[in-house]
Amino acid sequence: MNFSAKIPDFILDIYRKFHSKDYQLYLVGGSVRNLLLFKDIKDWDMTTNATPEQMLELFPKAFYDNQFGTVGLPVDSAFVATPAKEAALAKSGIPIEQEGEKQVVEVTTFRSESEYKDRRHPESVTWGQTIEQDLERRDFTINAIALKLSIKNEQLVFDEESLIDPHRGRQDLEKGIVRAVGDPKQRFKEDALRLIRAIRIATELNFKIDDATWKEIIADSKLITEVSSERVRTELLRILASEHPYEGIMMLNDSESLQHILPELTEGIGVSQVRPGRHHTTDVFTHNVLALKFTPSTDPIVRFAALLHDVGKPKVAKKDEEGFVIFHNHEVAGAKIAREICERLKFSKKDREKIYTLIRWHMFGVNEDQTDSAIRRFIRKIGVENVADMMDLRVGDRLGSGTQTAESWRLKLFKKKVEEQLKPAPFSINDLAVDGNDIMKLLDIKPGPKIGEILQKLFEEVDEDLEKNNKEYLEKRVKELK
Repeated sequence: MNFSAKIPDFILDIYRKFHSKDYQLYLVGGSVRNLLLFKDIKDWDMTTNATPEQMLELFPKAFYDNQFGTVGLPVDSAFVATPAKEAALAKSGIPIEQEGEKQVVEVTTFRSESEYKDRRHPESVTWGQTIEQDLERRDFTINAIALKLSIKNEQLVFDEESLIDPHRGRQDLEKGIVRAVGDPKQRFKEDALRLIRAIRIATELNFKIDDATWKEIIADSKLITEVSSERVRTELLRILASEHPYEGIMMLNDSESLQHILPELTEGIGVSQVRPGRHHTTDVFTHNVLALKFTPSTDPIVRFAALLHDVGKPKVAKKDEEGFVIFHNHEVAGAKIAREICERLKFSKKDREKIYTLIRWHMFGVNEDQTDSAIRRFIRKIGVENVADMMDLRVGDRLGSGTQTAESWRLKLFKKKVEEQLKPAPFSINDLAVDGNDIMKLLDIKPGPKIGEILQKLFEEVDEDLEKNNKEYLEKRVKELK
């Protein structure tokens, strides 16, 4: 057991300062878990017997603005892969990190906590005396392992006693199990976000959830409604960003949590899409989650749009004269519902608009007769930045409907035409061979709405035939449109 090559120099520098004052310092939580799993570490969380005030004396640039004993230490997290470290990493099989950027290392004082009345914050916090006492309050056994840091002859040293693992988290890591520390009911009532965290961690690591923990997640699923939207969104996006987003969403559904997080999505359960001559063979909910599964994009925002792309179908479902279900304008209804969901979950404006656009226009038509100007209108309508993502969503939609091919020949032709129009910068009103100043001179008029009206008419005409975009022709048209 040798983690020396994986632990960066800035962690050693922090340890040396604590050690100089005889304070204890441990790596804890996800950092230890990932060390044991040979995974990259983004957040180096640590715990100590030093109080926040004592830490601030050690680190003048540190900051402390909470009542839970967490001090932030700004550090330069660049990982320097020296030859010695590279050799050690290669031998151990641990991947080498990319050079990092400045980050904050959080160091928390050992603590014990009282009752949690708001499902998140303890009523009171007292500083703990031992690392074991601190680990008792943590969520899952695989996050309740601490690694004691020790230095001899300027080198980190580890032995079997360096790992403090009172809840047998290392054993659960080896078995691939997410298990609550102690009584799962108590853990979830302390912080209801742990209901989703358990599923998120299991999804990211491709682990299973312990039976007793799983039963309690189902029993307490309604508690998730007491958690802030921002915290729920963060966990949801981490599930979608994982390598197993479909499995994560299905776990949320099977645990009865999804109906509290995305009730609009679960409304599609049992809403049939079956119609003679069509490829849909599942209900709306199943189609949506399968579209997520098969969407090529790894962007969690695009994946979220795929998950919600047909969320409007239950609202607009009707029967035609033959008694078969139809979903006219479901993309319009779905985009509106998706925007409401994004607002509820406090998505950024940029992400809200992207999700809205992808859902609103995902029913774009493709045929072999579409003109170049029609293709350009499509690009402008959804935005150049969304073209590739829209194509990925269409692939997910097709495969999630039960078809065996990701792209029809028409879609392939359409994509080719789109690519051809994207090779030069997409044509816009700013690309006209004349501008507002030219129009004012030609017509001897002052700035006003008339100029914009003329430019728009010129643009629409030239967009149909780009060869007309020359100054001589357009100046002639300006005089005709005066």
